[in-house]
Amino acid sequence: MKFTVTRSKLLEGLQKVQNVVSTKSTFQILSNVHIRADKDLLWLATTDMDISVTCSVEAVAEQPGATTLPVRRLTSIVRELPEGPITFDIDADDHATVQCASSFFKILGLPVADFPALPKASGDFYFMLEKSVLREMLAKTAYAASLDETRRALNGVLFSFNEGKLTLVATDGRRLALIEHAVDFPADKAVDFILPSKAVNELRGVLSDGGQLKINAQKNQAIFEFETTTFTSKLVDAVYPNYRQVIPGACEQRIVLPREDLIAAIRRVSLITTDKSCSARFIFADNQLCISSNSPEVGEARETLPIKYNGKEISIVFNPEYVMDPIRTLDNDEIAIELTDNHAPALIKCDLPFLYVLMPLRV
Repeated sequence: MKFTVTRSKLLEGLQKVQNVVSTKSTFQILSNVHIRADKDLLWLATTDMDISVTCSVEAVAEQPGATTLPVRRLTSIVRELPEGPITFDIDADDHATVQCASSFFKILGLPVADFPALPKASGDFYFMLEKSVLREMLAKTAYAASLDETRRALNGVLFSFNEGKLTLVATDGRRLALIEHAVDFPADKAVDFILPSKAVNELRGVLSDGGQLKINAQKNQAIFEFETTTFTSKLVDAVYPNYRQVIPGACEQRIVLPREDLIAAIRRVSLITTDKSCSARFIFADNQLCISSNSPEVGEARETLPIKYNGKEISIVFNPEYVMDPIRTLDNDEIAIELTDNHAPALIKCDLPFLYVLMPLRV
């Protein structure tokens, strides 16, 4: 097997696939990238048995073939090489000779026969979506997914293709993030699936601006295809809880706030919080919002913002990080907080089809 590839193109491909590989893999082959040279394309693939990423880059194959090489080591070498053509010559024992300008390396690989079979799409129906749209939808929801591994159904993001739209939902039981986007598909293709959090993070890393994305939803896996990249993940085998029942039907008060001023004030107050006392009190009254925090180990902090509000006084306690999480992902100049009383869930909204439900803390 022998091929030549431009350094920048190879590095771009390796960076797309390398993050899937675990640094603590039990099987050595899972630390390798599957490399296949075929005429004018070089195919790269990695997997951890749950997530697989495949991409192609332009190359010239003098002798087509396939091998596997340690992906992180190879990426480190390619990153340090000068820009220009790199020639790979792989012998029958999967030993790769790598030459670029005056640089020479010999890398020991493993046979492709040991590499796990890569998943393939079944059926010919795909949901179509802009890549940038999905990336933004994931950014606005993924942070709310549960980290508690005993709650498997919540360890990911729900994809719900239903009623002519895609709804993404993530919750950990204390807060819930939801966003919707119109998608054109036949009613009989409606489907729900839960994409694991690790897959969500990896998918966000490979999605870029511009271009269409194809989503093939199957019983136990989802396949995302765009340009020269295919991303596949096993799904969470669980039923997502009825998230609609935790969304308040109507709140008594709606307060519109400047987004940047609000997040800056919360960030300053949160500097006084600790892991043991991570809470902030929000008091809405008399055209002002007072945000305060008191930590026995550190001290106290208070911020006051002028707002348009003349309703009843509401004093409610939140985890400040949970308030900032959704606001960080929004670009709106203003956001709205909807409240009923000191103990009922709050809603954060904007002019997007987005909402965030946050349960208050009891202190």
